Amino acid sequence: MSQPLLSVIIPAFKQAKTIKEDILAISAALDQLGLSYQMIIVDDGSPDKTFQKARQVKNSHIQVVGYPVNKGKGYAVRYGMSRAKGDLIAFMDAGMDLNPAGISMLLEHFRWYDADIVVGSKRHLASQVNYPPLRRVYSFFYQLMVRYLFGLKIKDTQVGLKLFKRKVLEDVLPRLLVKKYAFDIEILSVANKLGYTKIYEAPVQLRHQFSSSVNINEVLKMFKDTLAVFYRLRVRHYYDDGNKRRWKLDPDLNFRVNLG
Repeated sequence: MSQPLLSVIIPAFKQAKTIKEDILAISAALDQLGLSYQMIIVDDGSPDKTFQKARQVKNSHIQVVGYPVNKGKGYAVRYGMSRAKGDLIAFMDAGMDLNPAGISMLLEHFRWYDADIVVGSKRHLASQVNYPPLRRVYSFFYQLMVRYLFGLKIKDTQVGLKLFKRKVLEDVLPRLLVKKYAFDIEILSVANKLGYTKIYEAPVQLRHQFSSSVNINEVLKMFKDTLAVFYRLRVRHYYDDGNKRRWKLDPDLNFRVNLG
């Protein structure tokens, strides 16, 4: 049986100083897996030279794409996914806060559990992360809300490292709306609603300490978007097949068509 192709999407915004090192470190980790892979770097309308710096890395496995105006991480991830050819598709934040070796751990959990989705989790017992008390409190209550509203049986939805079966994304991506905040919640809750309930957590290593401060405006926007996802999911049933005519399909994000 042939090995599956792994696609890894790297959304990047204002990462000109580190993007080359990011790409080299992630590609080195992927080289260790023994899998065929492609890495898609998505410049999310950076005002600096992120795109140009990323293009300087010459590797046949790497594709650098982007667009001129910042649209948010959720849009960037979906933009990359729409160009992915893999049987398995992951995304990972740029910036190197996350150890790229974590991709290997996600793949192991994927095989162990025959999973639909595996998410990196700060709250996994084997994770190594320095997490300030204020952010722990915020994260704890946010995840309680997520569990209550959406029924997701995982302890952490927000780490920027996730792995999906291709079939999951084929079903889920055309329905999504969130471009910035709560993208992770939307993709996981819609997948869960559609029957892709084999969602598991894997440990991660976060190399840098989070800032101890919390941006209240960002928190409020996150909560607002999360409640909007709940409203669409549970009240309007926007994501249901019967509402397909209402889905706002962006041709740049068309997962099935752009595959060819």
